[in-house]
Amino acid sequence: MSSSSFAALLAAIAGVAGAVQIAVQARLGDRIGSIEALACASAIGGVVAVAVLVAGTRSLDGLARGAGAPPWMLLGGALSVVIILAITVAGPRIGIVATTSVLIAAQFTVGALINRFGWFGVERVPLSPHRLVGLALLAIGAALTLRR
Repeated sequence: MSSSSFAALLAAIAGVAGAVQIAVQARLGDRIGSIEALACASAIGGVVAVAVLVAGTRSLDGLARGAGAPPWMLLGGALSVVIILAITVAGPRIGIVATTSVLIAAQFTVGALINRFGWFGVERVPLSPHRLVGLALLAIGAALTLRR
């Protein structure tokens, strides 16, 4: 399997995991509270991530190297808290499809801006008219999922 095929497969698996995560986090949040569910999920995620690190590298050195990275590079961990809290709160209130749709539309829009301006050192990708139409359609689709 080529590295790009593997990456696409992993992204698809993450998409499935994301939808399931919204559903189970919503239920956990209803059961124990949103902030408690956030803490629980984050703690479990941290334990699993460290276990994968140790299994894959037989070392914890990656944690020390990560801690030494520029602070902006560590935003991923902090932002995952925002994502987990948002899906925990939004899932039971607006539904799984609407939560996923709004999250994806926002992700695509900000992703397009990150690409367009080359923020965080990524390769610049122009915002073509086709891309703008696609983003608009995503936003419309997300808005439509909010209607019951």
